[in-house]
This record gives sequence, structure tokens and C-alpha cells, in this order.
Amino acid sequence: MDSLNIIRATETYQQAGAYYVRIQAMAKKHHITLRQEFDDNDTPDTKYIVVTHNEFPVATARMYSLDESSVMIGRVVVLPEYRHKGIGTMVVKACEEWAQELGYAKAVVESRDNKTEFYKSMGYKITGETIDGDTFRCIRMEKAI
Repeated sequence: MDSLNIIRATETYQQAGAYYVRIQAMAKKHHITLRQEFDDNDTPDTKYIVVTHNEFPVATARMYSLDESSVMIGRVVVLPEYRHKGIGTMVVKACEEWAQELGYAKAVVESRDNKTEFYKSMGYKITGETIDGDTFRCIRMEKAI
């Protein structure tokens, strides 16, 4: 797909794109409240990737430090009309590359239980039990980066 751009969203207007995608693709669809969607891990230190198509935000992910060597990648979201085009993979890879540059050695995801195959295809391994969260059942997965 042409005109796709991967942005490390460091400015407010770019981060607004991440929030837009999360509200449109997750909060509205799954009736998730804003308080549930935007939790204590959305802080000034959180890093956001935004993918735009013709400058319109279509996908996002966030990442934050778990410890000196591990980073959590989460809230990986692609607008429905852009799914199954490899954009989710682009977002996760962009997070992994940024995390490596920041000195992290391990990426962690808490995958929705129906999305584990996506992460397995990218080299993630299941390392935890299924957890019933506020909104979804999730499974912890990890990958050396």
C-alpha cells in the first residue's frame, strides 16, 4: 500500500493520531471506556508508533519500560479497513527497532488470546498463563530483540 508512513510519535499532534486509532478501532467497537483504554501506562514517558496513510492515522502501538532490559509493546491496533495488509507487523517491528535503539533486549506483549498466532509468526513465545483482564483474556508472550 503506497503512502504509508511510520512515525515515532513524539509530538502531541502525532500522539493524538495514536489515541484516535485506539478510540475508533477498540474503544467504540468493544465498548471500552476511555478510562479502561487509557490507563496508567499512557504517560509522558510512553513511546507511540503511528502509521499513517496519506497522512491519516490508521494504526498504532505503544511501548513502555518494564525494567532496564525489557519493554512492553501493547495497544497494537489497526483500523478495520486496513487490517490483513501487513500493517500490524510493520507497527510491531517499528516498536522492536526503536526498543533496540533504546537499549532493550527483550520485548513483551500481553496478547489477546485470539491473536497469539500473529505474535508467534513474529517470533514471540508464550511465557505466561492466560489472564482475564478488564476487557480481554490475554497471554504474556516474549521475544529477544
